[in-house]
Amino acid sequence: MKAQRSLKGRALQWLAQREQSRVELRRKLMQHAVAEAEAAAEAAAEMASEPRAVELSAAARVDEVLDWLEAHDYLSQERFVESRVHARSARFGNLRIRQELKQHHVALTAEAAQALKDSELARARAVLGRKFASPPSTQAERARQARFLAGRGFSSEVIGRALRHDGAGQHATFDG
Repeated sequence: MKAQRSLKGRALQWLAQREQSRVELRRKLMQHAVAEAEAAAEAAAEMASEPRAVELSAAARVDEVLDWLEAHDYLSQERFVESRVHARSARFGNLRIRQELKQHHVALTAEAAQALKDSELARARAVLGRKFASPPSTQAERARQARFLAGRGFSSEVIGRALRHDGAGQHATFDG
């Protein structure tokens, strides 16, 4: 039979694979902590009286592990934000990135938000260039490309600018 890893061991393994948010790591650890607490209570023949007590005990253990990880700088919200922005910025717009970070209960720093804002038009054009071979020639094609960018989390202003012709009559540059 395989030996069970401790909660701290599991957390360190997940953090070694990639940066995690506190919320994400807590959710993962709670599953194991509740299962361990239920098994321990069952072994002690005290089960079925208070399932809520088992969950509270597990939550306290998980929070203790998370606090230890943060105190020893294994778990860092700043690194998580930086990692997530780096991984997502080449494919997604600011709206999508902000929404994903909000789900993890973290926010962009002012510098990261400004950097994303400054690069959003170039990123939108690059995403278009990878997906579509040429600029839209019809209104239907323009709408299709606009929907594609909107689905990727780019703002309507950036979508319009990415699809708009420049002053020389040339279409926005595609890297295709």
